[in-house]
Amino acid sequence: MTADHYVPSREDHFSFGIWTVGWQGVDVFGPAVRPPMAADRAVRKLAEIGAFGVNFHDNDVFDFHATDGERDKQISAFRQALADTGLVVTTATTNLFGHPMFKEGAFTANDREVRRFALAKVMRNLDLAAELGAGVYVCWGGREGAESGASKDVRAALDRYKEAFDVLGAYVLDHGYGLRFAIEPKPNEPRGDILLPTAGHALAFINELEHPELVGINPEVGHEEMAGLNYAHAISQALWHGKLFHIDLNGQNGPRYDQDLRFGAGNARGAFWVVDALEAGGYDGPVHFDFKPPRTEDDEGVWASAAACMRNYLILRDKVRAFRGDPEVQGALAAARVDRLAEPTLAGDETWRDLVGYTVDADALGERGMAFERLDQLALEYLYGVRGS
Repeated sequence: MTADHYVPSREDHFSFGIWTVGWQGVDVFGPAVRPPMAADRAVRKLAEIGAFGVNFHDNDVFDFHATDGERDKQISAFRQALADTGLVVTTATTNLFGHPMFKEGAFTANDREVRRFALAKVMRNLDLAAELGAGVYVCWGGREGAESGASKDVRAALDRYKEAFDVLGAYVLDHGYGLRFAIEPKPNEPRGDILLPTAGHALAFINELEHPELVGINPEVGHEEMAGLNYAHAISQALWHGKLFHIDLNGQNGPRYDQDLRFGAGNARGAFWVVDALEAGGYDGPVHFDFKPPRTEDDEGVWASAAACMRNYLILRDKVRAFRGDPEVQGALAAARVDRLAEPTLAGDETWRDLVGYTVDADALGERGMAFERLDQLALEYLYGVRGS
């Protein structure tokens, strides 16, 4: 396979958050190592490396304290860069975590005035998102949580969380915006325990909303793996529910702090199955990367890291397609009886009555091997590059 095969095109629908390539490399032990990056520059550079779209927080484009005039000027530059490059705004979100006023929450803050301001801030950016053609509005509640048991009434907090989504759903419907919301779960960091910590929590919460049809989820590789969970399983279940509205791809090494490595770094085996799940599930939204170029990198390294996210996805997509198309793999799948799971346990006209007294040769079934190791080894050999082109 030539290297040129892994050059991204607009048809691949790769997108990036403005905050990803614009991250200055700040961490809890050290200050910024790169200068601030204007949103319009991020758009132009992303277009150069083959991206399709961008996602933005309101304060990625204009400062929190920007005057209306400053805001309009910065939005105009952002809009011009989009027009000049042809990049599209796939998604948008709101920064409800950076300013000190949000230190203990936004939608679920104990202080009512903070909650009211948070809703107003989101509604204003919903207007901009709709103007720019975004289809999905991501909601990450990074400050919605607690470090101590007495500081947050969790049931009341969930009431306020529901109220926020009900208000925002009504706002979108009343304005005729074609926007859907995607909740982004995360178990911890920056809060000790964040509300709606996993995809499963978020899916259950959505059922309680006034407009559940408007709300899905945006699972992130690192966030699910921080909880020790399987990201490929999370997106597969979200697809099963019809609730995979968006994805955030990056790399992670197990349950530790949120590393935000480039996609394909960290848990490479997991990344293989992520691409496989997306291919099999028919996900047709943007393939979005939410990563952070390490603080070891200068400006050139930022773009090398971003380009590698797309390249790694294309490499893994090739490997997944070759794996699924291999007759030996198809034989191994049959030997493992994977196809048998699609057969209903009860026939069309059967009920529980047909299983009363049902017996099998339990010892024979217990002795029968499943041939999973052979199947898994074939996948690893594709990942390791000793099979396929």
